[in-house]
Amino acid sequence: MRTAVVTGGARGLGAASAARLRSDGVNVVTIDLAGAADIHVDITDEGALRDAADSIGPVDILVNSAGIVGPNKPLLETTTQEWSDVLRVNTLGSVATIRAFTPGMVERGWGRVVNFASMAGKDGNPNLSIYSASKAAVIALTKSLGKELATSGVLVNAIAPAVIATPMNDDTAPEVLAHITSLIPMKRVGKAEEVAALVAWLASDEVSFSTGAVYDISGGRATY
Repeated sequence: MRTAVVTGGARGLGAASAARLRSDGVNVVTIDLAGAADIHVDITDEGALRDAADSIGPVDILVNSAGIVGPNKPLLETTTQEWSDVLRVNTLGSVATIRAFTPGMVERGWGRVVNFASMAGKDGNPNLSIYSASKAAVIALTKSLGKELATSGVLVNAIAPAVIATPMNDDTAPEVLAHITSLIPMKRVGKAEEVAALVAWLASDEVSFSTGAVYDISGGRATY
């Protein structure tokens, strides 16, 4: 049985991904700051992540779902601290978990890393410049690491969801949600289970010739 670590696994897309992987017969360990997670760890705390990695043992699949939206305001009104807070979780947190859990995959010659990016990281959502930039960085690091590990047996891919019905969007301003939903040709938000199905596929043996790629799950929003 393979073992997966799902960050942000207590709710939203992380919880849906964990549930789907479990239903597929994967041993799943969820990591989150709070809630019904198996391990409570701040993914920006590299020492705590190392301890968690030691306690879990060999990991075959890493799903980087933990993230925050950050402030909804024009870029010119943002602060350096706000930029630091969001980038620390969304970008550096993903880097930290990759460094904690991926070396063992490389040693064993098989692994799957699935990073959560966002359509915001490709299109750039107005008044969400920090979040958009943090997810663009996740896309770039996925492409870079995918190339670095291309012959190792460890595949690294990202998914870029549009608006999905999750608690993460509860704090997003209604007018912002309405705007980004209006950009979706299907004229609806996505379901967490739909995203989890894509995660499960990217974490499986079914994927063998794709790495460093970004998979849109956007109801047709993607334009490139």
